[in-house]
Amino acid sequence: MQFKRTLVTLLGLSTVVLAQAQGTWPTKPVTLVVPFAAGGPTDVVARTLGAAMTRTLGQTVVVENKLGAGGTVAASYVAKAAPDGYTFFIHHNGMATSTALYRKLSYDPLKDFEFVSQAVEVPMTMLARKDFPANNLQEMVSYIKANQAKINLANAGLGAVSQLCGMMFQRAIGVQLTEVPFQGTAPAMNALLGGQVDVLCDQTTQTVPQIKAGNVKLYGVTTRNRVKVLPGTPTLAEQGLKDFEVVVWHGIYAPKGTPKAIVDRMNQAVRTALKDPDVIKRMDDLGAEIVPDATNTPEALHAWLQSEINKWGPVIKAGGKFAD
Repeated sequence: MQFKRTLVTLLGLSTVVLAQAQGTWPTKPVTLVVPFAAGGPTDVVARTLGAAMTRTLGQTVVVENKLGAGGTVAASYVAKAAPDGYTFFIHHNGMATSTALYRKLSYDPLKDFEFVSQAVEVPMTMLARKDFPANNLQEMVSYIKANQAKINLANAGLGAVSQLCGMMFQRAIGVQLTEVPFQGTAPAMNALLGGQVDVLCDQTTQTVPQIKAGNVKLYGVTTRNRVKVLPGTPTLAEQGLKDFEVVVWHGIYAPKGTPKAIVDRMNQAVRTALKDPDVIKRMDDLGAEIVPDATNTPEALHAWLQSEINKWGPVIKAGGKFAD
């Protein structure tokens, strides 16, 4: 009797998967898991895309915030979720850096997920408090080198892209500063505005309003090319920090074993969303760059994740920043 029930269950699951693969998916709301708090940069990207994808898929895309351990709690949750096409995951650079930051992971970023799509990239900005005694990047570097024992560098916590950017900046100019971690980008920015910290590298979604208000000093953007939202601001690379490039990139994943037909349809839903006028305007307002359509494939996301693991592993290990 038990064998019979098991066989019926398996046949039922097979029928569901087959139906989904044949194009009836989705038949209920789809969950998009975000590893950070509601209202944060990744959450804003997820909700903006989710609203547009809802129109394409014909079912609501529900954003679920699952916080903890730099995104690894959410990643582990999705890796273990049923591969039925109703659980997806959006994550930024932390998907790549977790392999170096955490000695023990319950999942393998390259092996335990299906790769759906890249989405958007958000530039970073190198800032200092308003009264910092340097007026350009060259002066900033000289002042920091001469006073590194007194300079502190804020970040949004272990594994945050602001921390990684700060680590790369220290490595690029050959200094070791006192790092001050905060529980997110908002308190780090508040500390910079209040003069409690000296320097912060953070993304345009958080910094552009403060830059335009003149509340902080801006020394450059961390992208390969200049960005639309700050067109007159030079990159750090063009100012002498060769090959300095840090962006907050977002990828979308599914549990390993999710049918290819569903992955492909979800990929198409993301592509369609990224062409939606409302999404384009929202991303422009945030200073985010939409990923080119030609690179917006599962294969491209897999290759990009591998390259980011290779890029950040040595930087993190050299900085000695680890978590259990």
